[in-house]
Amino acid sequence: MRIVGLTGGIASGKSTVSNLFKAHDFPVVDADLVARDVLKKGNTGWKKVVSAFGDDILQPDGEVDRPKLGQIIFSNPEKRKLLNRVLAPYIWFGIVWEVLKLWMEGFKIIVVDVPLLFEAKMDKWTKPIVLVWVDSETQLQRLMLRDSTSEDDAQNKINAQMSLDLKKTKADLVIDNTGSLKDLREQFRSILVIVTKPLTWTEFGFSRRGVALFLLSIVVGVLMYFQSSLYTSSL
Repeated sequence: MRIVGLTGGIASGKSTVSNLFKAHDFPVVDADLVARDVLKKGNTGWKKVVSAFGDDILQPDGEVDRPKLGQIIFSNPEKRKLLNRVLAPYIWFGIVWEVLKLWMEGFKIIVVDVPLLFEAKMDKWTKPIVLVWVDSETQLQRLMLRDSTSEDDAQNKINAQMSLDLKKTKADLVIDNTGSLKDLREQFRSILVIVTKPLTWTEFGFSRRGVALFLLSIVVGVLMYFQSSLYTSSL
């Protein structure tokens, strides 16, 4: 099984690339969707966050007011660390669970879409790592336009994440998204060639088929052992 790590920064275009993977029939585990589920009212993650940040972050229906929580963590590094520390175990488990379910379905290549892939140390479990990169000025302008926000607010959100230039040094494959959508699609096609190359023996060994063959070889070995033992005892 090959687990492809897809990451980027806010307003870098990672979601566009994630959708391209889906359009090419690759299963995608979206960490943002997992996090939303973790924060649903009544879940353990929701309880932990409410305990840490208080009832002021809740909407009238009891669900977490995500924009309000976002304002708190983007303006306060300590609060941001607290939130990450509280939610990380539940998000990690949710991602692993989704990957496991896809593995059970027989998928050999799974894409894991995680904005904080490096920050959460999840890069150790993915190969190759695909980064969607843009220069800092383009990122800032796109975020301001997307969220209709001020330059200061946009910059605070960008600063809350590891810089894309630093992530670039850690990634295996980089998509430069400073150009047009056509340019991005062309780069994506090149990425697909690499991502879909034959599995290594190690990756095959962790695929469902590889595990099945391993177990089959054990069963055959045991049967052959008992067969030889019975033959020997009859002499």
